[in-house]
Amino acid sequence: MGALLQVGNLHAWYGESHVLHGVDMSVGEGEMITILGRNGVGKTTTLRTIMGIIRQRRGEIRFAGRDMLSVPLHRTAHAGIGFVPEERGIFASLTVEENLLLPPVVADGGMALDEIYELFPNLLERRTSPGTKLSGGEQQMLAMARILRTGVRLLILDEPTEGLAPVIVQRIGEVLRKLKARGMTILLVEQNFRFASKIADRFYLMDHGRMVADFPVSELPDRMTMLHKVLGV
Repeated sequence: MGALLQVGNLHAWYGESHVLHGVDMSVGEGEMITILGRNGVGKTTTLRTIMGIIRQRRGEIRFAGRDMLSVPLHRTAHAGIGFVPEERGIFASLTVEENLLLPPVVADGGMALDEIYELFPNLLERRTSPGTKLSGGEQQMLAMARILRTGVRLLILDEPTEGLAPVIVQRIGEVLRKLKARGMTILLVEQNFRFASKIADRFYLMDHGRMVADFPVSELPDRMTMLHKVLGV
């Protein structure tokens, strides 16, 4: 499995604050990778730095073999990387369908509206509803669906199940498994360890701004003592 995303010795700063201290990770084509870690260790910063939202950065970011470190944010999206932030970022004054029709197609393979509605039946039911009327779970689904319309190769999700009801968490897990079955590569940060353990192929464990472990899901039983220590799970 070739690496679609390769990150090496990545450092990042918020002003004078040095947050990432040499992050190394790779994401293979078609893999679903979950970054685990306590709050404040640099998980979201890692995603935002990969996307180019954080510009004070140094190291290596390669996507499909292309050096992304000097690429501006809007070009990162056009390269085929889609980011769903924790705050979701939908247009609240627009309807569901207007939100879905807004993003440009950046590559072949973007999902048509009927495919989106098949994947997210809730959005079909709410297609004429404005964003302000959507539940948290529906907003999360819309944020994901909007990115899938663009044809990205890598979907990056920051805390996709945060604050959602268990039935919605289960639905998002089903959607992610279907996307993976279609060949989508997925990288997510997730605090819900039980959720992550059911969907991920591989885990990175983060602490103090760097990756301290990397292991496949098959090794979870042998890693629980370490995870208890680092995560408190």
